Formats: sequence, structure tokens, C-alpha cells
Amino acid sequence: MIKLQDVPKASWIKFSIAALLFVLWVIWIGNFWILLGLPVIFDLYITKFIPWDAWKKTKDGSKPPAWKEWLDALVFALVAVYLINIFFFQNYKIPTSSLEKTLLVGDHLFVSKMSYGPRMPMTPLSFPLVQNTFPIINTKSYSEKPQWDYTRLAGFGKVERGDIVVFNFPAGDTVAFLQPNPAYFNIIRRYGESRLSRQQNSGLSNLSEYKKRQKARALGREFVKQNPNEFGEVIWRPVDRRDNYVKRCVALPGDTFEIRNNKIFINGSLFQEPEGVQHNYHIITDGTNLNKNFYERLDISDPERYVGRSGPYYTLPLTESMLQEVKKMPFIKDVAVSESKVDSSANQVFPYSKYFQWSRDNYGPLVMPQKGATVNISSKNILLYERIIRNYEGNTLEVKDGEVIINGKKAGKYTFKMNYYFMLGDNRHNSADSRFWGFVPEDHIIGKPILVWLSLDKNKSFPMNIRWDRFFKYAGE
Repeated sequence: MIKLQDVPKASWIKFSIAALLFVLWVIWIGNFWILLGLPVIFDLYITKFIPWDAWKKTKDGSKPPAWKEWLDALVFALVAVYLINIFFFQNYKIPTSSLEKTLLVGDHLFVSKMSYGPRMPMTPLSFPLVQNTFPIINTKSYSEKPQWDYTRLAGFGKVERGDIVVFNFPAGDTVAFLQPNPAYFNIIRRYGESRLSRQQNSGLSNLSEYKKRQKARALGREFVKQNPNEFGEVIWRPVDRRDNYVKRCVALPGDTFEIRNNKIFINGSLFQEPEGVQHNYHIITDGTNLNKNFYERLDISDPERYVGRSGPYYTLPLTESMLQEVKKMPFIKDVAVSESKVDSSANQVFPYSKYFQWSRDNYGPLVMPQKGATVNISSKNILLYERIIRNYEGNTLEVKDGEVIINGKKAGKYTFKMNYYFMLGDNRHNSADSRFWGFVPEDHIIGKPILVWLSLDKNKSFPMNIRWDRFFKYAGE
């Protein structure tokens, strides 16, 4: 048995440092049961009673085979990456153009977990570096059991208005495996409403809007189920296993959010948009065909989407500075913003209700749900809050005879358990964002992009596809 006085001083120093870091980590997490791991650290550095590396030793005392060394290194790397991804940062690749010109398709980002405080994993048994599905073999990369309650550790700050935020897609709780986009609830709504409109049933006119929506969803779910080759298996995903999205936060809990003719107003005041925000514009030329040089001069991403179109009519995404440059060009006859007007015959945006006649460019006013705040609910506004009440905060919900029933009891009010945010893309007319799927709950927030460490242009071949000027660019603007 080892004598403590014989332990080298260097081992005591290593143990002291490791133990101190471990205790500080436990205090940060707030689960003091983990302190039971201290004896393990003591044994690793001091007593060495348990032969932790016995599996690598050979009978004759020779050097372990290379595969054992590689396996040891791989296990250590996976554990290290797992812990780094949970508590500090993770990699994220921009897949779509919803944040052009701020972040480009092909940008690889470091996403800081410390900016808003790391979120403890809700599905702790998962494979690092994979969000929800192993590529190629298309199987789940996590175990649904056990599942932990939502807990967020202390960080450097909180979500601020104007921040670019990475979060789990709220409407991604239920997914048609072969068609993850658009959201499943939008798929069944669209197909269900289409089938419902074809039903010649006079009794439908007597149903409330909520009941019609429920019937349409049932028809939509049935349609998806009957077409497995098109939609695949319908699966449910825990919060932290839903697809990662990145958008700009434009409204905080308690804010009154509104869009008037493409201008954002927060609490009645005009919101100062970043320079990279762009909208679609209808352009008329004098007959001149716009060529690749035109698109490259304006730095319009993915010009191949536009090259080959014949004039004189075009629709292009432009920032304010790009718009002013286009107006100066002698062959441009007219430029006008693409407008999405309110159509009383169609429910265009979330919550897709006749009682909320909003559009992509004219939305709200909408008061953002805030933890502890109470709101009046009725059969007229329940579609605005139903996902919060049922999906995000875990209640049962139904509407009977015009009365809202929550957890089996009539309810005229509801008090929110969490904070909620409104997220938009900077490429304002080409972004699937909160205008189309609603609020982002606080437990879905992942972190803040801080750095572009690699950027690749998918429209060019190596090495011309490397955007050197974007390396180490600050991504939080």
C-alpha cells in the first residue's frame, strides 16, 4: 500500500490543480453530488489504487499495440470534444442564405456557449459532433433516455436585441424524415387545409377556427402517413436534438414587435437595422440583360441563380447601399421593393389565423411572451399561443364550445413559464423565420456566433472557393 509521504511533490501539485478546477466546475454546475468524483481524482494522481490503464498493459510488459494507443487517444478526444461542445463552443456551418450579407452560405463559425451561459444537455447520451442523425447510415446519434430538465449555467451575459443567435428550431419537434424543411406542422397544415377545402360538408361552416385547424391537421397527418415514400417516417426530437438554426434576435421578452412596410418597430420606436439587411426588389431595365459582371460588381451571392435570365424584368436581393448603386446605373428604368400585402382571403404568416391579418412585410403589433407575464386567452387568439402552452411548456390544451381548456380546467388567462424571442433573417424576403413558425423559447437558445474560422464558396472549385477575406472575421455583428 502506497504511503502518502512517498508521493512525489509534482503529483500533489497536479492533484491540487485538478481538484480545484473540478470543485469550481461543480460549483458552476450547481450539482454537488458530483463532488463524489473527488476520490477518483485523488486515486488518479495520488494513491493509484485502481489500475486505470491495465487494459493497455501486455503480459510480458512490452509496449502496448498501436491500436490500443489509438483507441485511448480517440476516447480521450471524444470526451474532450463532448465537454467542449457542452460548456464552451461548437462549430456551426451556415447552410442557407437567410443571413446574407452578414453571414454567407459556407461560413464555418465558432459558436460561443459562454455568451449566454451553456445549456446542460437534455439528452446526455449522444455522439459528439453529430446533431441528431449519423450521416450515410441515417440513424439517431443520441439516446432518448435519460432526459434531463432544462438548466442553463451562468454565462457572460444574456441575449440582447440585435444579436445573431444559434438556436434549436422550435418547430422541429416533429419531423418528416425525408422532408425536414418546411416544418412538419406547416406541411400538415398546408395539405390538410387543401383537403379540407375540397370536402363538401356544410357542417364545417359551423366549426370554430380552432376546430377547423384541428380537423385540417388530422387530414394532413393522414396524408403524410399515406405517403411514406415522399415524407418518410415521422419522428419526434428532444429540444437539444432539433436542427440548429441561426437568425438575428429582433425582439426580447416583453417587447412589442411590429413590422410596418418592411420597417421594424420595437415598443413604438424604429429599430436600427444592421447594414447587411436586404430585401427583394423588382428591377426593370431598358432591355439590357443583366450579366455575371453585374452580379459580381454588386457582390450578389450565388450569381448563377440569376445569370441567363432575360430582361427587362428581374427580382434581386439588395441592401440599401446596393439599391443606391443600382439606381445610378443608366440602363435601369425602375426599382421598387417587393411588397407582400395583407390578403384577407389567405392566412399568410404565423399564427395563420383570420384574426391576425398580418403579412411578411406588415406584421403585428405583437407583445413577446415573458416569464411570469399573464395574457388573456380565448378561442380567437389561442392559435397564437397554443404551441407555447402545449408544446413548449407541457400542458394539455383543447377548445370546447368556445372555451379554452388547459390541463382539464377552463382558462381565460395563461401565465408564461419561460421567456420567448422573435428571430428574423437579414435576407428579409428570403428567410424562413419567426414570421412563419413563431416564437423561440429560451430553452432552445444554444449560443452566439463569435468567429468565422473558415468560409467556402460552393459555386467555385478549390482553391478559388476559399474566401480568405472572411477568415477570423467577427461573426456577431
